[in-house]
Amino acid sequence: MEDILHIQDLTVKFDGFKAVDHVNTAVRQGEIHFFIGPNGAGKTTLLDAICGRVKPAVGHIIFNGSVDLTNYAEDQIVNIGIGRKFQVPSVFAGLTVYDNMELAAVKKRSLTASIFHKATQEQVELIDHILHTIGLDEKRGQLSAALSHGEKQWLEIGMLLAQQPRLMLLDEPVAGMGRRETEKTGELLKNIAVDCTVVVVEHDMQFVRDYATKVTVLHEGAILDEGSVYDVQNNPKVIDVYLGRGGEQDA
Repeated sequence: MEDILHIQDLTVKFDGFKAVDHVNTAVRQGEIHFFIGPNGAGKTTLLDAICGRVKPAVGHIIFNGSVDLTNYAEDQIVNIGIGRKFQVPSVFAGLTVYDNMELAAVKKRSLTASIFHKATQEQVELIDHILHTIGLDEKRGQLSAALSHGEKQWLEIGMLLAQQPRLMLLDEPVAGMGRRETEKTGELLKNIAVDCTVVVVEHDMQFVRDYATKVTVLHEGAILDEGSVYDVQNNPKVIDVYLGRGGEQDA
């Protein structure tokens, strides 16, 4: 498999503080690549840099072999195939599940444009396929406000899928979920990874163990360790700075 994302010597500063400190790593196509570490390790800032919300002081983020994301604005990055989901679901509570999906599918990065454009037959078929994939097909006519927390998370993941990204960035997608919903989310990510590479920031170590293809551990903005779940969780340094002081309790 080839790298879909190559992060080169990335540094992000806030008032002189290095939130991300000379990070070098790569994400391969088809992976479910987890970034873990204690609070303040730089995980969310790294996602922010990838999707264009913050600009690095140093370094490059190469997408799909040749596109340097540091040269693009946030809305441009969405259009070239990278979707971002934040921790708190941001669905339209007053619209049905299907209407949320339709807005995402026909979106031209403008809500006004979306409202006045109905989905094509191809988009309708895509929506139907995604609703089946995320397990909300039978709730397509239900208002999103009535969904459970987990269902809202799945709907937002579905809305990202409707934009047909090649890379999906998820920030703590199972936060607030019970074990059953967490497991269903993991199986969903495995299905998504067949066609769309997934990058996840997460604290739930059981979820990481069950579904990670590769794990990168961040500490104070830098990479502490990287590799398989087995290798990472048995690294004494990782145990000392993360797992041994609260990481396991998040499981």
